Amino acid sequence: MAVGLPAKTTYVDGDVFSASDINDTNGTINLIGQTTNFYAGKNKIINGDFAIWQRGTTTTLTNATPTYLPDRFFGYSLHTAGTSTFSQQTFTPGTAPVSGYESQYFARLTAGSTTTYNEISQRIEDVRTFADQTVTISFWAKASTNTTITPAFAQNFGSGGSGTVTTTGSTLSVTTSWQRFSRTITIPSITGKTVGTSSFLQAYVYYIPTASQTFDIWGFQVESGSTATAFQTATGNLASETAACQRYYIRSNTTYIRQYNNTGALCNQFAFLPVAMRATPTTTVITAPGYNNANTFGVSATNNTTISLNFTVTNNGTGFIDQTGVFEMSIEL
Repeated sequence: MAVGLPAKTTYVDGDVFSASDINDTNGTINLIGQTTNFYAGKNKIINGDFAIWQRGTTTTLTNATPTYLPDRFFGYSLHTAGTSTFSQQTFTPGTAPVSGYESQYFARLTAGSTTTYNEISQRIEDVRTFADQTVTISFWAKASTNTTITPAFAQNFGSGGSGTVTTTGSTLSVTTSWQRFSRTITIPSITGKTVGTSSFLQAYVYYIPTASQTFDIWGFQVESGSTATAFQTATGNLASETAACQRYYIRSNTTYIRQYNNTGALCNQFAFLPVAMRATPTTTVITAPGYNNANTFGVSATNNTTISLNFTVTNNGTGFIDQTGVFEMSIEL
């Protein structure tokens, strides 16, 4: 944005702008960032460009069950036959939906043969977020056949809190070509509400699909105000965006552990997580590691920053586990 500056070029201590100086439009400068609106924290959606996929690249959506895949996003489907899926798709270089922003991936929901409802959502931590404010939700989308979608917000007050409040925007018509869509919605006040544990503001898009229809989405953004500004991720760079995702979910390989002990002894090793998670996570072994003179591998979280990896020695001597195991830590909202 070009802003008028005084034409005067030499100033000394004590000089002040006069009315004529301020009104002078002979000199201009460009205020960097004012036309593109890039600044960290503007977008409350983490991983809005779908760059981070710790869980993998495709998953089946269990009927009426939120299922996470790209970090921080989950798909939700109501279907009675066929298989609904949530998957990673790759942009062909040069075909990104917005000029000047090449991205690698986008997300796709594929409907089953009898699907009555599909949704893609993200839960923004703390129901206080945007309370009693005007916000704009925006994204690029297309579908295999024309469809009508609806953006919405749900204020969930957490465990022990008030009942959920849902606010719905007007519908949008999605075609078979990438387009940017936006809706401005006023989030209700939380005056008089009780905020419990693990509250959140859920931003989502839902639609009624036809059989086997695909729905593609990229560049998901939720920001304050009544205008959809230039898209950016929540933090502005991949390293920080990854750390923001890991506050809620981490998937990792096992660490090589080698210890000498007696038969039946429990051996363990503590490890620090790359970031402090939102709270003490639930831990799950996805794939057991390789063993030597050891078994019953397990992993547990001691708090939101530290985990314990352990195994039992099967015979007197040295036992070890290798790095082929996979485990996860999750504390999603």
